[in-house]
Amino acid sequence: MAAAQVDTCVGDLEGNARAVLEWTRRAADEGAHLVVFPEMTLTGYPIEDLALRASFRRAAQATLERLAVELADAGLGEVAVLVGSVGERPADRRREDSPQSGTTEHPDRRLVASEVAGDVVAGRPEAADAVRPTNDAVLLRGGRVEARYSKHHLPNYGVFDEFRIFAPGDEICVVDVAGRRVGVVICEDIWQDGGPVSLMDENEVAALVVLNGSPFEEGKGHVRAQLAARRAAEVDAPVVYVNLVGGQDDLVFDGGSFVVDRDGTELAGAPQFVEHLLVWDLADEGEPSRRGARVPPLDADEETYRAVVTGLRGYVRKNGFRSVVLGLSGGIDSALTAAIAADAIAGENVVGVSMPSSFSSTHSKDDAEDLARRIGADYRVQPIASIVDAYQEQLALDGVAEENLQARVRGVILMAISNREGHLVIAPGNKSELATGYATIYDAGSIGGFAPLKDVDKSRVWALARWRNNHAVDRGEIPPIPESSITKPPSAELRPGQLDQDSLPPYDLLDEVLDAYVEHAEGRAELLERGFDEAVVDRVLQLVDRAEWKRRQYPMGPKVTALAFGRDRRLPVTSRWREP
Repeated sequence: MAAAQVDTCVGDLEGNARAVLEWTRRAADEGAHLVVFPEMTLTGYPIEDLALRASFRRAAQATLERLAVELADAGLGEVAVLVGSVGERPADRRREDSPQSGTTEHPDRRLVASEVAGDVVAGRPEAADAVRPTNDAVLLRGGRVEARYSKHHLPNYGVFDEFRIFAPGDEICVVDVAGRRVGVVICEDIWQDGGPVSLMDENEVAALVVLNGSPFEEGKGHVRAQLAARRAAEVDAPVVYVNLVGGQDDLVFDGGSFVVDRDGTELAGAPQFVEHLLVWDLADEGEPSRRGARVPPLDADEETYRAVVTGLRGYVRKNGFRSVVLGLSGGIDSALTAAIAADAIAGENVVGVSMPSSFSSTHSKDDAEDLARRIGADYRVQPIASIVDAYQEQLALDGVAEENLQARVRGVILMAISNREGHLVIAPGNKSELATGYATIYDAGSIGGFAPLKDVDKSRVWALARWRNNHAVDRGEIPPIPESSITKPPSAELRPGQLDQDSLPPYDLLDEVLDAYVEHAEGRAELLERGFDEAVVDRVLQLVDRAEWKRRQYPMGPKVTALAFGRDRRLPVTSRWREP
């Protein structure tokens, strides 16, 4: 069997179908009888409320049926091909009687989308004759759709809203391939105890395949492997875990597909963050399990770095951009962001703009130019002093208002270049700044369409910069980031002698408090019990709570931690609650 770890794009039905055809041909050339693709292969994942459009579901089904014929016409009709797609079923029973996960909402108060005369009407109670979408695994063979399985457990936590979108399945799926019985489930079905996996041992399966759209987050690979090992022991058969790869909006899928034996031994594994075909031979009954190709795990910093590169590359390419533009200040955030962009889409497609003011230091301008030269970027200098003076003639601002004016002028310049030349503006702000609101809204650090470091705190920014430079040295290359950009104290340079630590705790301390308050939801009392200084705690909590409105307007960026700002953490902007 072959695990086809592919990069799909939401809504690109034809392009995704072509990918299935091409990767199936490759698998057949290597002798595979069964090819397993990731969750929602044909539609891309996650499709969110596209699933509620009858027109989209019809197009997906038509593409699926056409793909089955094309596979047969290409001489691949004898290969069993498992793909993910959207399906539908009559809403003829109450959802509260069906398998689900992660919801405690009372069913009588739950409002879902229903269809009236083929149109989606959101927020209406479920109609007796409504048709609801399903998250399906579909077996294509012999030029037709041979079998279909609907995901049972629909996640409703973190970045997932599947329970509000899909109807759950209630049947198990076991397919025969080359005389062997193979169980089929989808992603969350193995994360929940019971359900379809618990019934597989009764069907004496030779292997269990799992179609996944499991987003990356730090440390998750180990958790997946442990979980798969538990399910392998449960069904007394190897588990083949096939995961999606690539960037989709604010999610990154890292691939890392693998095969685990019933005793927890990894039998085969695919690399992360690249498309890959993992071919593995299922042993005959009574024979010991066979081993296939395996790859060593990535270092934690390399894994996160490659995740943000993958996220940016996916967003740029899938949205039709060819290049990006960002402000280069000479500081660590813009330097790392530019290096990430160069790795994602090549340095010649990165436009770096230095926008010095009367307060900009000589070393900052020199560092920006040095960085651009190292990564091969299109480097430009656009002084802002005369533009700021023109505003000041009309407004006569001082204090913070004057500082913010400088920052926003830089944002206007980047957007103007973007409009003129078609580049995607990327924001270099990091998670620590976003958490505390330590960024001027609409400035060069927060404006644009994508923010690669949105879920990377400041302490980790330095660590990733160090890793990237060391990686270059190990390969005999010039490090992309100037050493002085890493070592000098961070500053917005909006007034003479300004440093970030003038108004923020040291970043190592700040990030520790933020991690406890934001990611682990610890309150003021818990933070004080842990020994954090009361003045620091009160200052940080005040900054975080007051900055929610800024976070709502910030560009999307790739999720890499267990809890990212955006889908993961949803708090009201208007709130008088303060930690006691």
